[in-house]
Amino acid sequence: MNKISAAVAAVLLGTGLAGTAHATPAPGPALSVTPAIASPGTPSGPSFAAEEFELTLSVGGTGGVRSRAVVLACPAADDDGGHPDPLAACADVVEARGDFDALPGDPHLCTKEFDPVTAEAAGTYQGRPVSWRKTYPNACVMDAATGPVFRF
Repeated sequence: MNKISAAVAAVLLGTGLAGTAHATPAPGPALSVTPAIASPGTPSGPSFAAEEFELTLSVGGTGGVRSRAVVLACPAADDDGGHPDPLAACADVVEARGDFDALPGDPHLCTKEFDPVTAEAAGTYQGRPVSWRKTYPNACVMDAATGPVFRF
């Protein structure tokens, strides 16, 4: 057995993956795996409780005409500024640390249709001014890049 094969075998044996095709269960109590679900008071993602910010978000179509705008105030209240999902939008802005080019987005496939839309954010994040603007080839590409933040 060469050195690479020996190393692979050692890793497989160490992780318990070797021989899984013919493995028989060991005697004893069965293990069950239950997915962990965070209770409402348990932080499970980025915490934005201490992060207060307010941003005006807008989306415009062809010709720079602003077609819709909302105010996103975080920590999110029920309906501060009309954003349909302020909790998810605030969480994404916090995860990106206020950098709209770093939003986690919601990656999905889009058509190559060219119908440009421009997303804008203006306001403050952690006391510093935010002024961001980006044009996307179409609304689907914007949604994939920005996720719930500009989904209004």
